[in-house]
Amino acid sequence: MSERIYDVIIIGGGPGGLTAGIYTARENLRTLLLDKMLCGGWLNMTGVIENYPGFPEGINGMELGARFKEQAQKFGVGVRELEEAKGVDPSGEMISVETAKEVYQTRSLIVAPGSRVRKLGVPGEEEFLGKGVSYCATCDGPLYRDRIVAVIGGGNAALEEALFLTKFASRVYLIHRRDKFRGEKYVVGELEKTGKVTFVMNSLPISINGNNEVESISIKNKVTDKNESIAVEGVFIFVGVEPNTEFLEGVIEMDEEGFIKTDVNMRTSVASIFAAGDVRSGNVRQIAAACGEGTVAALSVRNLLVDY
Repeated sequence: MSERIYDVIIIGGGPGGLTAGIYTARENLRTLLLDKMLCGGWLNMTGVIENYPGFPEGINGMELGARFKEQAQKFGVGVRELEEAKGVDPSGEMISVETAKEVYQTRSLIVAPGSRVRKLGVPGEEEFLGKGVSYCATCDGPLYRDRIVAVIGGGNAALEEALFLTKFASRVYLIHRRDKFRGEKYVVGELEKTGKVTFVMNSLPISINGNNEVESISIKNKVTDKNESIAVEGVFIFVGVEPNTEFLEGVIEMDEEGFIKTDVNMRTSVASIFAAGDVRSGNVRQIAAACGEGTVAALSVRNLLVDY
């Protein structure tokens, strides 16, 4: 077999992709995994993970990602980091996957490239990026020791990152557009226990302000219709994600937001292409869920190739 022909190519080295690789490699399927960054995905930007089974004391996200990668390579997955998929063509006898370096051929494809942060789109967000605006508390939180920060969002990511920031910041303003959080009640309780968090509900950020660095954030209360300025030195934004699926446009069916539609076997609208993890429409976007979907996708590939 040519060096560039595979039984299965996996695009994305997060929990879903790496789990899929573990399973396909154990089935003796020649497996290549491509990741445009480093394996681990969001895990590399997560501090302590407490809700992944098997680690009652929690585990550092980067360490968990490294373990996933090590296990995949142990079973023979060819891992190529810093190699981004630019295009996919399923029209031939095999699927072509093009990167900036090579064109690979594969009998089947699992796409699990993950997602990226959604931006607020308010004045000051781009201007103060790296000067007080951040999308990664794990990366930048230690820079804000004994300082006042704001966290924008109401899902699990926002709650968990706000909790991480309480280790450093003197005060955390948690700003959410609704009257209730979408994230886990347990984490909300942990935030309350710190005594460092001020909950700012029913409020929308309208601008991030400052001179050379962030000095305040302006918000609008949806109930009172009044504007308010809160003095902060850092703004951490966690308002959702967007799928990394641009390279698949016109190839497989997606929903209106660009997430990939699949059946229960993770099969897409193209019979030999499967999807798992954050890019899948309807995914709950949790590590355990991505691992489960990666498992299902891998077993579906196995069943497909039995009669290939």
